Amino acid sequence: MVHFLSAHQMHSQAQSLLHFIISRKGKDSSFSVFASILETKGNHFSDFVFDGLMNAYTDLEFLSDAIQCFRLVRKHNFKIPFHGCKYLLDRMIRNSSPILARRFYFEILDSGYPPNVKSFNMLISRFCKEGKINDAHMIFDEIGKWGLQPTVVSFNTLINGYCKLGNLDEGFRLKKVMEESRIFPDVFTYSVLINGLCKDRRLNDANQLFDEMCEKGLVPNDVTFTTLINGQCKNGRIDLAVEMYQQMLRKGLKPDLILYNTLINGLCKVGDMREARKLADEMNERCQKPDKITYTTLIDGYCKEGDLESALEIRNIMIKEGVELDIVAFTAIISGLCKEGKVIDAERALREMLKAGFKPDDATYTMVMDGFCKKGDMKTGFKLLKEMQSDGHVPGVVTYNVLMNGYCKQSQMKNANMLLDAMMNLGVVPDDITYNILLEGHCKHGNLQDFHKLQSEKGVVADYASYKSLLNELSRSSKDRQKG
Repeated sequence: MVHFLSAHQMHSQAQSLLHFIISRKGKDSSFSVFASILETKGNHFSDFVFDGLMNAYTDLEFLSDAIQCFRLVRKHNFKIPFHGCKYLLDRMIRNSSPILARRFYFEILDSGYPPNVKSFNMLISRFCKEGKINDAHMIFDEIGKWGLQPTVVSFNTLINGYCKLGNLDEGFRLKKVMEESRIFPDVFTYSVLINGLCKDRRLNDANQLFDEMCEKGLVPNDVTFTTLINGQCKNGRIDLAVEMYQQMLRKGLKPDLILYNTLINGLCKVGDMREARKLADEMNERCQKPDKITYTTLIDGYCKEGDLESALEIRNIMIKEGVELDIVAFTAIISGLCKEGKVIDAERALREMLKAGFKPDDATYTMVMDGFCKKGDMKTGFKLLKEMQSDGHVPGVVTYNVLMNGYCKQSQMKNANMLLDAMMNLGVVPDDITYNILLEGHCKHGNLQDFHKLQSEKGVVADYASYKSLLNELSRSSKDRQKG
């Protein structure tokens, strides 16, 4: 039936029938199916049968069977099934090991399969993606041996592979080889090399290459501009980044969301919140809707600059626009509220964060705890410690120091000593700050003898701060006695 359908050009029906047969026969059935095809070929034989057979095995992911079909065709001196070979090769390059794909490609080339640059380029790309640049270069060198000429794509793929691995020297060497071979670098070639220079912090070289590109009549695309702007932002050259952005607009290119977020992040990092906000407003004017990253970057920037009012304004815009706050936004707002002493609002934001399904880190809990301790609300501070522990956190020495400092400031030396015991029982090792907090607390509000007892029991070694606290206390005691 397969032979009959193929001979009458009913290829889709023949292909469906082959799929049905092979799905029933399963893997490792190529020998038996091929033998059946030979036995039944009769007078209706068509070359399509072997193409269809290889395609069917390839579609069902029985790649070793598909390869075996090719070898059996060759062994019996039938015409090479070019379509089946191409279909299998493309599938192997995309989904299989590139080493196996290369082996199969050279096997079919040796049998008379016509070489083509596209297949070589696909193999080069696959090896580059896996970081196997030497294998990629070997494939590149094979192109000429088969009487073909590497294309711009061949060079660009290999240059991109070298640049991603940080080998810019080889990238530029290949660019020179391109030019000598009268294969002219295109926008992609320059963009890849510019990106490599930016990552290597060679901004001056990147700008020079950009100028060279423009001088050769090549029009930079949005990728080229974004690459340069991103590099300048990361290297703190926000002035050049903004200038490049303006140049991009003059050329009629439309900045995308990634570029806007990159620029806004750069402006926030240097504290230029006015320009960052202006750019965010400009996004809306250009029908480019700000996303979660845009808003979060602005919130973080405002909080770091101490402009809590503007940060909260951005938060309200997010809520209005239906954009959910992420962990970075919540943490920035909590930090800003704590710095402003708005500890109740900070705790409220912490509760919102938990309700939204985000898990605050130790630093966030500790910031809020510190705010309450500074206000003298030790009850809430201790409650937050318990919440941390119940939430799976193992508070570190910094968290305990915050709480201990609060107890000492409130003259609650008994609670401070109990907290020390508790942290040590949990395996949290006190540091110099812990003991200095306790020493100062005992000096001001407790009994100095209690600290000496504590010192001997715990094996505390006094540092400069400890001696300073002791001297201050002894001096104060001496003055008190003189007055008496």
